[in-house]
Amino acid sequence: METKGQIIIIGSLLFMLFGGFILAVFLIYFKRKNTIIEENERLKHQFETEIAESQLEIREQTLRNISWELHDNIGQLMTLAKIQAQNAKDNPKKIEEAANIIGSALHELRALSKSINPESLKSRNLVDALQHETDRLNRLNFLKAEINLTGIPYELNKKDEIILFRILQEFFSNTIRHAKATELKIEIAFHPNQIAIEASDNGIGFDKMLYEGIGLKNMQKRAEIIDAQLIINSNMDFGTEIQLIYPTQSL
Repeated sequence: METKGQIIIIGSLLFMLFGGFILAVFLIYFKRKNTIIEENERLKHQFETEIAESQLEIREQTLRNISWELHDNIGQLMTLAKIQAQNAKDNPKKIEEAANIIGSALHELRALSKSINPESLKSRNLVDALQHETDRLNRLNFLKAEINLTGIPYELNKKDEIILFRILQEFFSNTIRHAKATELKIEIAFHPNQIAIEASDNGIGFDKMLYEGIGLKNMQKRAEIIDAQLIINSNMDFGTEIQLIYPTQSL
């Protein structure tokens, strides 16, 4: 009887230990599960915050670009048209010249509107949008811009496509405003698993150790949001180059 009682006690203890072990396993499992859920929610919130901040930065940069183009490009055309119109009393032919200049200013205003309008970008692919931008730069005689394409273009995520365009547009803007460049080259290579983009100018360059402008930070942040790799190389007196690698295997 005593042996039987000991067996019962030992069995009960083993049962309790086993039950405790199972309970501990379940507690650890649910704790880890909750941790993973919380981490996923945190990452989701962080991603949404980064997207919102990026969109705000893009809007602010777009407004700065609009201000610059209105002042330095369209504003100059309208000033020239005004001068031509004022001198028309001595030379009636200047009225026609003024009208032509105003027509050019309106054309550039429409082109500027298309380049900053998200809806316009949604209706075009990345290559078309970049071609439109380089054509506009060439037409304005800011510099000589060219774009070269290798591989067969394919459809991209539209939101990512707009961010890629804005990164390159930021580089174009910096080149025109600060680099004192005469040439701008864009190379786009479509590969099965990625798109490789190189943009370079022959401007004055800058020392990356001494210069950390908000424009460069914005470009890096936008690239990170779409899981793209952005490399910026610049040498004094030898120009600036960016390399943008966008993975497409998940598309």
